[in-house]
Amino acid sequence: MSSQVIQLYEYHVWANKTVFEHLRKLPEEVWNKEITSVFPSVCQLMSHIYAMDTMWLSVMRERPFNEARELLMRLLDESKMENLEGVEKRFIETENKYRDFLNTCDFEKTIPLAHPVYGSVSTPLSGLVQHVVNHGTYHRGNLTAMLHQLGYSGVPTDYVFYLYTV
Repeated sequence: MSSQVIQLYEYHVWANKTVFEHLRKLPEEVWNKEITSVFPSVCQLMSHIYAMDTMWLSVMRERPFNEARELLMRLLDESKMENLEGVEKRFIETENKYRDFLNTCDFEKTIPLAHPVYGSVSTPLSGLVQHVVNHGTYHRGNLTAMLHQLGYSGVPTDYVFYLYTV
């Protein structure tokens, strides 16, 4: 099980890196160009993925909801106007923290999640890693749509393309 969970997370890392490689090839103004879409800019979408990834890691480390939410809001505020290189650096730092955590955790360990609106649930850590990966996949799809709106192509980041690289 642990190797599957780690491979799933490594797919997420690969997909994010593939996106950043693609974004570096586009005109610089694409990063902050305002757009009427799911997010107001590519920067804010990528900042969201980064901040949510980091927040979920704090949840996996069993931080209280209020602490995780404060972290999320702070990171969104810090990164929402950062340049591409700065947000990419943040992604890399978070990836390293995940690797440290994933290499030492028990994926079957069940942790409680308490949310003021949705209530309480318990889930194994492996399920939260899957959630992080699914969340990133969902928003990378949003990114492709946003880039098409701006007149640019997206980049394929499907899991099967990752498998061809490993």
